[in-house]
Amino acid sequence: MLWFSSIAAMATMNLRVLATGIWLYEETGSGVVLAGLGLVELGMRIPANLYGGALADEVDRKKLMAVTQVASFVLIGTMAFLEGFNALQVWHIYVITAILASTSVLGGPARSALTARVVPRSHLMHAVATNTATMQVGTMVTPLIFFLTSLTTDLTLSFTVITVFAFTSAVLPLLISIDGRAESASTGKSRLRNILDGLIYVKSHPILPGLYLLDVGVTIVSFYRQLFPIFSDQLYKGGRGTTSLLTWANSAGGLVGSLIVMFTRDYKAKGMLVLWATLFYGILLIVFGATTVLWTGMVVVIFLGATDAVGMTSRQAIVQLTTPDNMRGRASAAHSLAAMSANGLGQAEVGFMSEMVGADQTMYIGGVVSIVVVFLIWWLVKGVRQYRYIEVPSGAAVDDEYDYYPIGYDQDEQVEIDLRSLK
Repeated sequence: MLWFSSIAAMATMNLRVLATGIWLYEETGSGVVLAGLGLVELGMRIPANLYGGALADEVDRKKLMAVTQVASFVLIGTMAFLEGFNALQVWHIYVITAILASTSVLGGPARSALTARVVPRSHLMHAVATNTATMQVGTMVTPLIFFLTSLTTDLTLSFTVITVFAFTSAVLPLLISIDGRAESASTGKSRLRNILDGLIYVKSHPILPGLYLLDVGVTIVSFYRQLFPIFSDQLYKGGRGTTSLLTWANSAGGLVGSLIVMFTRDYKAKGMLVLWATLFYGILLIVFGATTVLWTGMVVVIFLGATDAVGMTSRQAIVQLTTPDNMRGRASAAHSLAAMSANGLGQAEVGFMSEMVGADQTMYIGGVVSIVVVFLIWWLVKGVRQYRYIEVPSGAAVDDEYDYYPIGYDQDEQVEIDLRSLK
């Protein structure tokens, strides 16, 4: 049920992003308008994300997921109604996007934290990779759905289909049979105190701050996915069909990257896996900016999606593996906050830069900056490059202090530890 509800929620978000992005670009022809939409989302997501992380560690995570998806059902349905009567306007898109930016991220930490309740630790790496892979399958299908529903003169049918997905994503969480509350749930404290406790935990963690800074530093200068309408126009002189093809290629690459992660179970240096994937991602951004032929651009976007998925999936798994259940909601919220803040700033930065210097130059700059960020994190945050994941045998007694920094690695002796020898 968690699996299907995640797919429905992802389809809702992806279709909404495609529909609103293309609607705005066709109505205005301006990259600045799309960039402004990113800033609106960013401003609403930051407080909502922190609040949602605290909620996920206090209340029933299943109910929280359901309630937040109801907002998507109602507001996207409103857009379908307005578009059907030719009354949808730019400010409507902005207002509805602002509200959905808040409600959608409220349920995000709960969804991430619930994964570790559904599967045992020994299967968590595969579970996160499986979730990512199936999400990518959903994002491969949604551009095709959007293309078929957008063949009409307006986007009424597209918004209606999105509404159906939103309804599904609101109902399915309630069908999950396990207890939705966190173990040792955070109760008895104020909501603000719980938020601050979560921030303090993340700040003191030896690995997570480096991973989050890496994500922010790279994404701000390279966020290309929501701006495919601009790249379709400037690089390939295409329209809706070209945008759908690029979106599909990115999702196909994401699926490949998720599958790659499943085969890296024996690769202990999970932090280095993130760094290597991000390094190749930066190189591919430069190549993407140099493409002018659609099929070559699609190939590059497939590899971009793959490297991005390897880094994203590994980061998510490390968060789950190194955080206790009663803190997972807030740690996941911090991860989402870093990613979503970077997405909003990145959408604005790439949109403005595309208007100023062109899409190709924007990707060149983003690639170079991304490579520099990777080397800075490798150099300055040693916890990321030293992190080792060693699977603990079933029934082994391991102290929490040995459970993450880095797992199976002795800082003083600079050697790996066999966790089976610990009592």
